[in-house]
Amino acid sequence: MCGIVGYTGKEQAYPILINGLKKLEYRGYDSAGIALEQENKIVVYKTKGKVSDLEEMLKGKNISSHTGIAHTRWATHGEPNSVNAHPHLSASGKIAIVHNGIIENYDVLKDTLIQDGIALKSETDTEILVNFIEKVKEETGKNLFEATQLALKRVIGAYAIVLMDIDMPGTLVVARKGSPLVIGLGRDGDYIVASDASPIIEKTKTVYYLDDDEVGILMPGEEMVITTLNNERINPKLTELDLTIEELEKGGFDYFMLKEIYEQPKSVYDSMRGRINTEQKIIRLGGIEPYENHILESDRMIIVGCGTSWHAGLVGEYLIEELARIPVEVEYGSEFRYRNPVIRPRDVVVGISQSGETADTLAALKLAKEKGALLLGICNVVGSSIARETHAGVYTHAGPEIGVASTKAFTAQVTVLLLMALRLGYLKGTIDRERYEKLLYELEKAPELIEKVLQTDLQVQQIARVYKNATNFLYLGRGVNFPVALEGALKLKEISYIHAEGYPAAEMKHGPIALIDENMPVLVIATKKGNYDKIVSNIREIKARKGKIIAIVTEGDKQVAELADHIIEIPEASEELSPLLATIPLQLLAYHIAVMLGRDVDKPRNLAKSVTVE
Repeated sequence: MCGIVGYTGKEQAYPILINGLKKLEYRGYDSAGIALEQENKIVVYKTKGKVSDLEEMLKGKNISSHTGIAHTRWATHGEPNSVNAHPHLSASGKIAIVHNGIIENYDVLKDTLIQDGIALKSETDTEILVNFIEKVKEETGKNLFEATQLALKRVIGAYAIVLMDIDMPGTLVVARKGSPLVIGLGRDGDYIVASDASPIIEKTKTVYYLDDDEVGILMPGEEMVITTLNNERINPKLTELDLTIEELEKGGFDYFMLKEIYEQPKSVYDSMRGRINTEQKIIRLGGIEPYENHILESDRMIIVGCGTSWHAGLVGEYLIEELARIPVEVEYGSEFRYRNPVIRPRDVVVGISQSGETADTLAALKLAKEKGALLLGICNVVGSSIARETHAGVYTHAGPEIGVASTKAFTAQVTVLLLMALRLGYLKGTIDRERYEKLLYELEKAPELIEKVLQTDLQVQQIARVYKNATNFLYLGRGVNFPVALEGALKLKEISYIHAEGYPAAEMKHGPIALIDENMPVLVIATKKGNYDKIVSNIREIKARKGKIIAIVTEGDKQVAELADHIIEIPEASEELSPLLATIPLQLLAYHIAVMLGRDVDKPRNLAKSVTVE
């Protein structure tokens, strides 16, 4: 949830650290801080608020240093304030730490520190951790690297940490378990460490993704040393980043979210590129190809995800069951591991996550692995934890998604799930050749269709102006578009802070219809393919109760157009492709309402992009 940056080398650390924090601020923006090594001491500056507040605070301060660590926080332990902000110093002031994650046995560790007379200043588990490491260092006479190895054997929980010690000048010690940490190897022997690759790309494309229970020591000009907690040496496998600086900039858009909405024709295309061939009429998913027979012979698929990825999984359930006739269950990652689920060796468990680091989804996959299931991953980040934990999988290739409210990740995930459903249905013979080829051709045209939907932006903006002051919204859909209604409601909640609920349209009569009056905007996905007559009946029920109807309709629709207060047309397509098109106006509506209300669209309150704590 939090963003970590560390640097050691020949350059001035501060510009690298502060720019890195700006790129990671989507991971948390409750508070920010920086620690710099200066003349045999560590100086720490931190404040409640955003990175810009920290930058303002540091004007006129002595920030000269070649080694430092920095942090932007999403609060877990302790309220957001300057005391609880990271970095934290040990009691002696010799060791500084930044931390992403949660230490579960912090109470036990805290008791040992209090017994030693150590006074704690903050409410955080992180301050306990740095003091515990210092305690082990003092008791054993080990250096920081060795003491960290020993201390972490007694730590329960998730962490990505970077430490520096005045007794080891110019040195960073890093470790991870459950939270991501990437090490960039500069050409001049310098090192930059971060929660993800976005702060690293300006310095180097050569990185190492630290794995669970690994500890590293980084000294400028020296070989990187990576070991296990038991001091077994690891031969690190380096990776070259497939990422450009331009992908991390706004590119003329006011917000990353709007840029990412408009990137969806490209991100959907990139998620299909090299996997679909309409001339040969084939789909190839190389990542799962060796396991296709296992999948086809499986008893069922279980899809786990959180938030937007869970909604994509629900779309996947409709697609896979319809086209491949494989039973599918969709589970919240956050609930799955705590309810003693029934998992069998003939099950296939699919984890969906934009970042590939979502803690609940990762924990669910690990549980499924213990039970002998085949694990597949669908994620956007090469080298992420889910990519490494699963037996096989498919990358979405959506490119970096910086806006906290996910947009292009959703459509990329749905694209991959549709490719998977089509491929499995073709192999299994559960979809006839004509329908298979029709969907294949339509899918190839999806980027063009999405481009056409984006042309409704001005129209959606005008609708947003009418309803920006509404206090509640209801989103309705049927079949494969029910999850799209859920996703549309989530987007509005996330960035505008307006209460919204998504429902299956037929379920409206079983409760939510009581809410409908002349003040209730109801957004209905009413495309012509799939239960059209039924959705028209639902719209009539809303109209009879004076609800305000915003309808997503198929181009040329006349029947719903006569009933609705507003319509947004999308191109005609098969029902299986409609989620890729219908979700775009919902994203735009949420975006424009939020902007009109003065919300910080890319950094909505209380949220962070990559949820790496449970």
